[in-house]
Amino acid sequence: MPARPTTMLDAEPSPLPIDTATLALVVIDMQRDFLDPGGFGASLGNDVSLLAAAVPPARALLAAARAAGLLVIHTREGHRADLSDAPTAKLTRGAPNARIGDLGPMGRILIRGEPGHDIIPDLQPRDGEPVIDKPGKGAFYATELGAVLEARGIDTLIVCGVTTEVCVHTTVREANDRGYRCVVVGDACGSYIPAFHEAGLAMITAQGGIFGWVSDSSSVVAALGRS
Repeated sequence: MPARPTTMLDAEPSPLPIDTATLALVVIDMQRDFLDPGGFGASLGNDVSLLAAAVPPARALLAAARAAGLLVIHTREGHRADLSDAPTAKLTRGAPNARIGDLGPMGRILIRGEPGHDIIPDLQPRDGEPVIDKPGKGAFYATELGAVLEARGIDTLIVCGVTTEVCVHTTVREANDRGYRCVVVGDACGSYIPAFHEAGLAMITAQGGIFGWVSDSSSVVAALGRS
């Protein structure tokens, strides 16, 4: 069989070939409670503008991925209303009046179906794009993500979203252990703590790319445009 056409993506620690037939974009947890000025994250004293900076690059990635016909997957962190999928160790963390399931600025905190659990308007999924509701930090834990990727023959993930050092990093580590190549798009990720963002990206590419590659939205958009 003839080899499928590939395009080189500029990335660190080295350029890598990508094939749009086996490539997916995964947008991690771009939810109102984390990004909106009136959301749960802001109520805890976080500077949500640090996450908002990732929105325009993520929007550009979405547009390019859709134009190239990529599988686009969105994730949301959240739990069932009865909290049956939330372990006690997770429920008891945080201030006593700002824990999972408590009433927050946009409904119950990290509960599926509440306004704050929804993805921000700028990055809303389109019909047919899978939305993975995950009860943990990683997108593979207790979800159907692995089955969705396997059914489509995906071997490489372009990953963006929030926060860099928590849900993005956990998902990439999970994916790496499952044999997926991962490209983290640095400017389309964000953290409330800039030093954690930078450290998280550095960890991805350390030791020749121990967890994968890091690129930027302009390079990814350009590569998809050439595909």
